[in-house]
Amino acid sequence: MSKPSNNNSQSHGIGFCGLLTIAFITLKLCGVIAWSWWWVLAPLWIGLAIIAIILIVLFTIASFIK
Repeated sequence: MSKPSNNNSQSHGIGFCGLLTIAFITLKLCGVIAWSWWWVLAPLWIGLAIIAIILIVLFTIASFIK
């Protein structure tokens, strides 16, 4: 008898922000939108900015509690 295959590999796709970024870049390069590159690439940096703001607020609150 052959052994059953134990394939535990997981594939995580590009994700919503990645697809949105690719769509915005495509639209920008095709001339459909006339946005600044900052806004075209916004799906990449807005998430990081939100996390950074939350961390700053949490560390500020923690420093006042001590």
